[in-house]
Amino acid sequence: MSELTHTVEALLFVASEPLTPKELVELTDAAPERIERALGALADRHCEGRSGVVLERVAGGYGLRAARETAEVCSRLVNRPSAKGLSQAALETLAIVAYLQPVSRPEIARIRGVGADSAVGGLIERGLIAEAGRADTPGTPVVYRTTTAFLRVFGLGEGEDLPALSDFELTEADHQALRARLHLVADQRAGQA
Repeated sequence: MSELTHTVEALLFVASEPLTPKELVELTDAAPERIERALGALADRHCEGRSGVVLERVAGGYGLRAARETAEVCSRLVNRPSAKGLSQAALETLAIVAYLQPVSRPEIARIRGVGADSAVGGLIERGLIAEAGRADTPGTPVVYRTTTAFLRVFGLGEGEDLPALSDFELTEADHQALRARLHLVADQRAGQA
């Protein structure tokens, strides 16, 4: 394959949308007929049954997509919840749910010192936490637990324990405050059982 064909292939790989031949000409400073030859070479190389990635003409341009035989496996990756991009509030909320589950929004809010509605909603949407019933407290709030997706995303096996809080690099004051808050909630929950 020529250097231009490699360049066109890389551009199609990193592009979030199909690229037209005109855009490829502008990006590479190559003549239109050279772009057409490069696209032809890529079509031969990336076709159904020959490659896991297929070059397709779509929306007036060209793009790379997963071949039919790899589409199902690729969809698992695409549909997998991501831990990337979680806000500090979401991470705090997720940690509280992970260590105290099942736990209600009011308990999460009490521990964090701020409302938890947005963070809980985002974690549910990502599939990292789910409803686990209702608490036996006034108002019977919904309680939440982590999901199998949480275990996969954070590399935990079924029944595998979370790291001990002592494994985290916290100042002694932070460690004591966190431990005290967790014990307080645990004691409150034990008193309700």
